[in-house]
Amino acid sequence: MTLTGQSFIAGCWVNNNDNGTYCAFGPKLNKPLEQAYQNASSQMVDKAIEQAQCAFIEYRQSSFKDRAHFLNCIADEIESLGDALLHITHLETNLPIARLQGERGRTINQLRFFATQLLSESSVFHRLNEFEHAMPHRAPLPKPNLELRYIPIGVVAVFGASNFPFAFSTLGGDTASALAAGCPVVMKSHTAHPGTSELMTKAVERAIKKCAMPSGIFSMIQAKQYDIAHQLVAHPFIKAVGFTGSLNVAKRLMATIQTRHEVIPFYGELGSTNPQFVLKGKDDVEARLGESLVQSMLMGNGQFCTSPGIWLVPKGEQRFLDSVKEAVINSQSDTLLSPAILSSFRKAICERAELEGVTLLAKGEQLEDHHAAAHVFVTDLSTYLTTSELHEEVFGPQAVVCEYDSQEQLQLFVGSLDGQLTASIHGDEMACNQHGKLIESLQYRVGRLIYNQMPTGVEVCCAMNHGGPFPSSSDVRSTSVGSAAALRFLRPLCIQH
Repeated sequence: MTLTGQSFIAGCWVNNNDNGTYCAFGPKLNKPLEQAYQNASSQMVDKAIEQAQCAFIEYRQSSFKDRAHFLNCIADEIESLGDALLHITHLETNLPIARLQGERGRTINQLRFFATQLLSESSVFHRLNEFEHAMPHRAPLPKPNLELRYIPIGVVAVFGASNFPFAFSTLGGDTASALAAGCPVVMKSHTAHPGTSELMTKAVERAIKKCAMPSGIFSMIQAKQYDIAHQLVAHPFIKAVGFTGSLNVAKRLMATIQTRHEVIPFYGELGSTNPQFVLKGKDDVEARLGESLVQSMLMGNGQFCTSPGIWLVPKGEQRFLDSVKEAVINSQSDTLLSPAILSSFRKAICERAELEGVTLLAKGEQLEDHHAAAHVFVTDLSTYLTTSELHEEVFGPQAVVCEYDSQEQLQLFVGSLDGQLTASIHGDEMACNQHGKLIESLQYRVGRLIYNQMPTGVEVCCAMNHGGPFPSSSDVRSTSVGSAAALRFLRPLCIQH
C-alpha cells in the first residue's frame, strides 16, 4: 500500500508542506526509513477537534447496535490490510512477525469484544442504569422517580504507545473503548510507527464510509513536535485523555491539563517494575522458575509494561541463581524500539553496575552494537531498600534479584513499594498461608495480583484490570483493558421526575 505521510482530519487526508517532515527509525537497519511524514499544523489539530465535537452530537445518539456494527467493520478492515500492515510495522519496530500477528489478532478481537459487550444485556453498558420508583405518599417528604443513566463524556484524545503498535495505538484499546462509549476520537500517532498508524487509519476510514458514520468521528494526527500534544489536551472540546507512555511525559501533559478552565480526566498507563515474590515453603524454590522469569523478562526484549523487573528471592537459593545465570548467558541481544530507548537502557545498565552492593549476575550475548543484551543484577534486600536508583523502571531486558532474609524484610519492601500494575506470588499453598499478612498488604500496591504465573500478557475480558496505584497509572479506579475500560469515557446523569 502507498503511504501518503499525511494526517487524517475528519474524513480527509490533509497535505501540509509548511511545517516540516520527519521519518520513522528502522531498528533493524539502525537508520531512518525513507518515507517522510508531514508534521500537522496547529490549525489542523483545531479542525480535527472541532469536527469531532460536531460528530459527537450525532454519534452520542447512535444505538448500541450501530456502534457494534461499526466496531466489527473496523475489525474487518484491519484484517483486509493483510501482510502489508505486518510488513510496515516490522520495518518500523523490528518486532517479530509472529509477535505482530498475535498483536494484530488481539487488536481485532478487542474491537469485536466491545461490539459483543454493546449487544449483551449482561454487560457493563446495560448493567449501569438504575431506576427507583416514586413514593408520592412517603412522609415527611415524597420521593420522586429517579433514573441513573451513563452518557458519553465527549471527544477523547488518544496517544499511541511505542511498544504496542496495534493493541495500544491507533485502533487499540483506548480508541475501541471510547468509540464503544459513544465518544469521537482524535488520535495522536506515535512517531516510532507513523506508517502503521496511517494504514490502521485507512481501515477506520473505510469503516466510517461503509457504516455512514459522521466524518469527524475519528482523526489521526502525525506530528513530531511536542507542542501539538499539549495543544490537544488543552483544547476545551477535549473531555478525556487516554495515554500509554512514560511517567515524565504524562506529568507534563497533566500539568497542561491543570491549567485548563475545566480540568479533565487523564487516564495514563505509565509503567511498572512488577515485583516477583518467590516464597520458600515446604519445598525448595524450583530452579526452573528462574528460567521462566528470564523468558518473561525477554518478551518484547523487555519492552512490556508488565515486564518483571524485581525478583525477591530467599537468600541462599543457589540453584535458582544458577538457572537464571544460564538462561541469561544463553540469550541473544535484540533491538529496542528507538535510539532514545536504547540510550536510556544503556545509561541505566552502566549506573547499576557502579552501585555499591550490586553485582552483575549475568549478561546475554551481544550480537550487534545497536542491540540491547539482557542483564540481571543481584543484591540484598537491605541494599535495595536504601538505594533509590534501583526502584526505577528500566525499559528493556533487565532485572534485579533481591535476596531477603525474613518476612519482616519483605514487609518493609511492600511498605516502601510504589504503585504497580502487577505483582506475582510464587509459592505453594503453605507458603502463601504463611505470608498472608504480606499478601494482604500487597493488594494495596498493585492493580493485578498474580499467583504462580508470569506478569507478561494481559487478557482482554470482563474480569481484567490493567492499571494500578500511582505511578503505575494516573487513576487507580480505572483500567485500560477489559469491558470496564469504557467506563472511563462515560459519566453519570440522574433523571428526576
